[in-house]
Amino acid sequence: MKRYGRKILGGAILVLLAGVVALAYFIGAYFVEYALKRGNDVDPMALPPACERIQDKGRLIPAWPETPSEEWELTTSDGRKVVATHLLPDNPGEKWAVLVHGYGRDQRYTGDYAEKYLERGYHVLTPDLCASGKSEGQYITMGVKESEEIALWTQEIAAKHPEAEIVLHGVSMGAATVLMAAAREDTVNLSAVIEDCGYTSAHEMFSEQLGVIFGLPSFPIMEFVDVVSGLKTGAKVSEAAPIKVVGRIKVPVLFVHGSEDKLVPPIMMEELYAACKARKEKFLVKGAGHGDAMKDDGETYWRNIFAFLSQVD
Repeated sequence: MKRYGRKILGGAILVLLAGVVALAYFIGAYFVEYALKRGNDVDPMALPPACERIQDKGRLIPAWPETPSEEWELTTSDGRKVVATHLLPDNPGEKWAVLVHGYGRDQRYTGDYAEKYLERGYHVLTPDLCASGKSEGQYITMGVKESEEIALWTQEIAAKHPEAEIVLHGVSMGAATVLMAAAREDTVNLSAVIEDCGYTSAHEMFSEQLGVIFGLPSFPIMEFVDVVSGLKTGAKVSEAAPIKVVGRIKVPVLFVHGSEDKLVPPIMMEELYAACKARKEKFLVKGAGHGDAMKDDGETYWRNIFAFLSQVD
């Protein structure tokens, strides 16, 4: 009887553990789909629901520069086709700017940034990141696969223009992406990085938003999300962590942030700046919210950026 009782108890424990694992997976999967998955039953190109929740609805798609352009394509290591647009200035030289959009955006949102670089004679490349715009992929990975794509784009530029001097300029998730790309050994011909309101880690940012949006604690939910994101997307959320790699960057980095950023607080810029060992500068745009530094004070924004880039020429 005792042996039989132990079997029943053991079976009950296994069932309980299986239930706990299933619940953890369900919770993790829900938030991965909510925050990272593109498309739904109605619209295969629909943004993840979290994008709709946190995006600035006032940010409109800017006018696209009226300049000659061509579409580029390449294939990533996991077999996805990704797309970018090459914009040519009036008097092209060997300076290039790769402009990297943010979470829930696509390359169309970089048109106003592109205009400024084109005016300075830069070639501009505007990629659609993983699961964004015309590029393939079902899940956004917050900078993990995206940074590999940027490395591949620099290789593509260098193959076509061996003397190219490339600036990576990203906003929000794009800023996290360019930091991670700049730390990679396979990113080539890099001359400088402009990071605008990038996060230290996606895990930390999402942990904060769980409280803001749902009123939920980050533990243990983000641990569930981390495991499930690795299974579903091929990249754990915790891997999207520029703070872990920014110390490897060797080219000059300019850190930009809005003083009133509520999504990615300015303290994250300070932490990234402190961890960066390369030549670096930083500036805050007073009163600007998340991703609004250029929109709110374009004069200061571009004056600082081109003054910084003039020192690395």
